[in-house]
Amino acid sequence: MSEENSKIPKHIAIIMDGNGRWATLRNKYRTSGHKAGVESVRKTIRQASKIGVKWLTLFAFSSENWQRPEKEVSMLMELFTRALKKEVPELHENGVRLSFIGDLSRFSDGLRKRMKTVEDLTKNNKKMVLTIAVNYGGRWDIMQAALRLAHALNKEQLKESDINEHSFEQYLCLNDAPHPDLLIRTGGDQRISNFLLWQTAYTELYFTQTLWPDFDESSLNKAVEEYANRERRFGKTPMQVKEES
Repeated sequence: MSEENSKIPKHIAIIMDGNGRWATLRNKYRTSGHKAGVESVRKTIRQASKIGVKWLTLFAFSSENWQRPEKEVSMLMELFTRALKKEVPELHENGVRLSFIGDLSRFSDGLRKRMKTVEDLTKNNKKMVLTIAVNYGGRWDIMQAALRLAHALNKEQLKESDINEHSFEQYLCLNDAPHPDLLIRTGGDQRISNFLLWQTAYTELYFTQTLWPDFDESSLNKAVEEYANRERRFGKTPMQVKEES
């Protein structure tokens, strides 16, 4: 698979599921599954960059994940903080720009400061944009966009006649990225779990039984190869797509 392949999706989004089950199958604590999942993140970022993906968005922590046991949530936050410190230098060296989306207000001042530092450090990198969704939910995203749009209307910064899908989208997360071409979910479940509800309206969905800690370079290649064999019509007929190609 080469960068010249025109079938490479520009933007891949991934729901990284199965860490806990991976650990349970091995009679280990769930936290060991999250630690093993970090290596899969590393492999996936490297491979995505290698094959020419320009945007990679990872669902690291949903707004619903706060309902998990306190000890597990605490460990996830600690793991996330350590990963930021350890992985960023290599990502920066390899031209990866990092950004974070979600309601960051619930995180500690120290963690928010580290995220901002990472974003500032890598903001001029051009090889690939890596977006980490933390404390993120698709419904929250749409609601916060609606509130910001209402505020702009109240401030007379725009008129009702200015409102359309394009103008609304400017208030959403990922407004500076193309919609995901491919959404991958590991772990066997076949749902999108409140992830990028607006942005994935026409995204190709790929579900795999592979648990996230077992997801590697070949797993990503397999998903991309299946994507390459699909016909994306965006509501058009197959004949229309053929005529436009």
